Amino acid sequence: MDLRWRFLDRYADFGLLILRIGLGAMFVLHHGWPKLIGGPDEWRNTGRAVDYLGVHAGYVLWGFIAMLVEVAGGACLALGFATRPVALAFALEMGIAALWKYYPFGGWTSAAHPFELAVVFLALVFIGPGKHSLDAQL
Repeated sequence: MDLRWRFLDRYADFGLLILRIGLGAMFVLHHGWPKLIGGPDEWRNTGRAVDYLGVHAGYVLWGFIAMLVEVAGGACLALGFATRPVALAFALEMGIAALWKYYPFGGWTSAAHPFELAVVFLALVFIGPGKHSLDAQL
């Protein structure tokens, strides 16, 4: 390993803070909030993603759950509160989003981004929130 970069090892928890705040804020503001204000029509459109799992009903409920994960989960992620269960919920949601993007919208070109996010969130399940989090303080 190049020793010039080794000094950054002591800032790993700060890196996790940046990751959590960045992802959490984007999910609240860019993904979740528009679904929240879009109401049941938007929730239904989002909830249709479960169709590719063989679930052919309850689209409004599934969309509402996705919106809740994005808004409440994004805020929790940014704060480092309940980080591991929230990251698991995001990993599952992004896995479903990857399936939804893969089938009707053009394969891996469309599914790559949600798949990558699923991997990041799954890694956070194992890594945890770091010391700059509410989880570490409680």
